[in-house]
Amino acid sequence: MTQQDVPRNSITPSTPSDLPTHDAIRDAAGLVHQAVPPTPQYAWPLLCERVGAGVWVKHENHTPTGAFKVRGGLVLLDQLKHDHPGLPGVITATKGNHGQSIGFAAKRLGIKAVIVVPHGNSVEKNHAMRALGVELIEHGEDFQAALEHAHVLSQHRGLIPIPPIHEALIRGVATYSLEFLENAPPLDTVYIPIGMGSGFCAMAAARQALDLTTKIVGVVSEHAPTYALSYEQGKPVPHPVSTKLADGLACRQVDEYALRILTQHAERIVRVTDDEVAAAMRHYFTDTHNVAEGAGAAPLAALLKERGTMAGKRVGVVLTGGNVDAEVFAGVLAEAT
Repeated sequence: MTQQDVPRNSITPSTPSDLPTHDAIRDAAGLVHQAVPPTPQYAWPLLCERVGAGVWVKHENHTPTGAFKVRGGLVLLDQLKHDHPGLPGVITATKGNHGQSIGFAAKRLGIKAVIVVPHGNSVEKNHAMRALGVELIEHGEDFQAALEHAHVLSQHRGLIPIPPIHEALIRGVATYSLEFLENAPPLDTVYIPIGMGSGFCAMAAARQALDLTTKIVGVVSEHAPTYALSYEQGKPVPHPVSTKLADGLACRQVDEYALRILTQHAERIVRVTDDEVAAAMRHYFTDTHNVAEGAGAAPLAALLKERGTMAGKRVGVVLTGGNVDAEVFAGVLAEAT
C-alpha cells in the first residue's frame, strides 16, 4: 500500500452519532476479555468509614497496562485491522494511558504504532510505551500541541491518526462500566474523571444500556477546567492547563461530541484541586493499599468533597489508573500529616 492509498479518513469523523448499544458493548466485552479479564469492584471498609457511605471502587488500575483505556485500544485496532488488512500503522497523541492502550493493542495485532507525547511527560509512562514497542516522539508543551503534531505526521508518514474520542474507543471502555454497574449493588451515584471524555461517555452508554437511574458525576481538575466551563456555558470554552498532578485530566479544549454527551447525561461537574487529589491518593494507599495516579484518584477526591451530601448512600468511584511515577508518588505520600 502506498502513502497515497492510505485510508487517512477511514476513522473520521472521530465521533459517533449516538452512544453504543447494549449489544455493541457486549460484543466488545467478548473481544476485550480475551486480553483483559473483568476487573474487580470492592467496598473497602476503611474507605467507607472515611466517606460515611457505601463506597464501591472499580479497579481499572488492575488491567495489564494499569489503566482503563486499554479496553478501547483493543476494540478500535481490531476494527481497523479488519477494515484495512494492509494498514501501514497508526499514530496518536497521549499523556500516557491512551498511548499504552494503543501500544498494547498494536503489539498484539502486529501493527506499527507511533505515539506523540508532550515534552516533560511522565518518565515511567514513556518507558512503559517504549516497552510495548511503540515509536515515541516528544513534541510540544501540552497534550493539545502533541495531538496537532500527530495529525501533521499522519499525513507525512501515511499513518492512520487515532483521535482521543471515537465510537470504538467508547465501546471498548464501556465494557468496564457495564461490569461495574452489573456487579456492584445498585449505585445511587458514580463519579467519573474527565480527561477528553471517553470514560464519561462510556459510563453514560452503560447506564443507558441497562436502563438505570444511577446519577453520573463528572470530575475535572480545578487546574484544567475546560470541560467544567464548557458544561456551564453550553459551548466549548478552551482554558490553559496548570495541574501538576492530575496529568490524565490535563486537556485545554473539549471534544464537542463528549461535551454533548456530558450536557445530556451529567448530574453535575465537580472540580478538584491538586491538593485534594493528593489527599485522595494517600487515602487510597492507606485504606486499600492501592496506588492511584492523579486522574485515577480524582473521583474519590470529588466524593470526599461532597461527602456531606452523599452520607449513607451507595456510591461508585472508578480508580481509572495507577500509573504514577515513583518520585511523584513518594512526594505525595511524604506530604501526609
